[in-house]
Amino acid sequence: MYLFQVANPDVNLTLLLPEIIVGIGGVVVMMVDAFMRRGQRAVTGVLSIVALLGAAAASIWLWLKWPAVRTAFNGMIVLDELRLSFTLIFVVVSILTILIATIWIENEELPAGEFHSLLLFATCGMMLMASAGDLVIVFLGLEILSIATYVLEGFRRTDMRSNESSLKYFILGSFASAFLLYGIALVYGATATGADQPGTTNIAMIAARADQSLYPPLLLAGLAMMLVGFAFKIATAPFHVWTPDVYEGAPSPVTAFMAAGPKAAGFASFMRVFLFGFPIATTAASTAGLAHQSWVGALAIMAALTMSVGNVVAIAQSNVKRMLAYSSIAHAGYALVGFVAAGAAADPELRSAALTAVAFYLLTYAIMNMGAFAIVTLIAGRGDRHDRVEDYHGIGFKSPVLAFSLSIFLLSLLGMPLTAGFMGKIVVFSAALRQGYTWLVVIGVLNTAVSAYYYLRLIIVMFFRERTTPWVAPRIPATAVVVLVLTIAAVFYLGLFPGRVLNAFSAKPTIAVSTR
Repeated sequence: MYLFQVANPDVNLTLLLPEIIVGIGGVVVMMVDAFMRRGQRAVTGVLSIVALLGAAAASIWLWLKWPAVRTAFNGMIVLDELRLSFTLIFVVVSILTILIATIWIENEELPAGEFHSLLLFATCGMMLMASAGDLVIVFLGLEILSIATYVLEGFRRTDMRSNESSLKYFILGSFASAFLLYGIALVYGATATGADQPGTTNIAMIAARADQSLYPPLLLAGLAMMLVGFAFKIATAPFHVWTPDVYEGAPSPVTAFMAAGPKAAGFASFMRVFLFGFPIATTAASTAGLAHQSWVGALAIMAALTMSVGNVVAIAQSNVKRMLAYSSIAHAGYALVGFVAAGAAADPELRSAALTAVAFYLLTYAIMNMGAFAIVTLIAGRGDRHDRVEDYHGIGFKSPVLAFSLSIFLLSLLGMPLTAGFMGKIVVFSAALRQGYTWLVVIGVLNTAVSAYYYLRLIIVMFFRERTTPWVAPRIPATAVVVLVLTIAAVFYLGLFPGRVLNAFSAKPTIAVSTR
């Protein structure tokens, strides 16, 4: 079978069309930036948005062309609703990042083409992570994303905080990648079933061979190490310690991108590997059953811990970016609640519904987060000098557009009714309740109440605290206006009419991975 796959690689580049478009777009942007005059390089932003819209169109075309699950390259690339829904999330996040970064690049006098090409390469990596049906592709996509993100973190080269952020993320991210890669190697070795059957990195084949493993402890060790690697990438407790420092030191547009895009990509590959590589087993005492019980139980504990740590520590923060970093950690915990529900679901339809809930939640979080960081970027100014809570005192009536817009995003992050954040929590908590995780939902609701303190505190200081220092309202460029209009409209649309998006995300049959 192995030799047959080598001789017949099942090449189908059509299934990679969105990734190809974004990758070529990144190369074109680099070339344009190299040969255009300095004053004309702003065109790279337009080219980047065109490439991302082309990728979105290609994803929708694939969605409509093949209503059934398809694979290519012997199951290494998968086309299903998990991939396509997350691909659209990545496109939304990247386009909003480009729009948010426009005024920042101009104020900081940074090379726009380099920023946009790195962003496109990072987006290509995220798309590969969501489309992976094989652990090798997961790691390939992760490294493409990570390397581009390391550079973006330190993009403000003359700023020591930005350089420190990049170095911290690079060192800790390398350790996490090593854990993930070592886990993949252990799983590959553990899935060998004989001298004529070498190990496999195909996700579905791992599930098929789990009970035939000659080395069950090796399989469980590999599972644990991959869990650590993925947990770092999505910033769940206790693997979250890098997040506040990295988010604070990074440029605000890059922080916005990291908190939404790479986090969603981490969830996409995390869910595919664990839900379909180590699925629920009919016999709990088997190796597959033990592996499944182990990771579902571990994630349930991590979800509770992540929600609690993120919200409680956020209360003590005086820096807005650090506060939003801990908020990001807490929201990863809420998304994990839906992940746990998907892992515990024996019914494929309930599992698919829970996966759709997680994708919807991450979409709502991405929109709220990008809108909030658009305002943080404008208020922080050149060098992110005004990013402390006291810098927001009294701006409610000096810059009402920014203050009221930020209030909407904060209330949605809190989970107020009629907003996207409320519906996002409803769908993930409902999925958990259907699987009997009442205690986890109770912890989530209590943490939502805790989060009201730091979200409402920022609203209060904007409208009810006097400023003690002079402040000039920042200019709101046209690109920022577009971001605010789109994100505010999406917050209320997803809060009032979530059904259409939920139905679109679950339009395909149950997610599957080829066993070819």
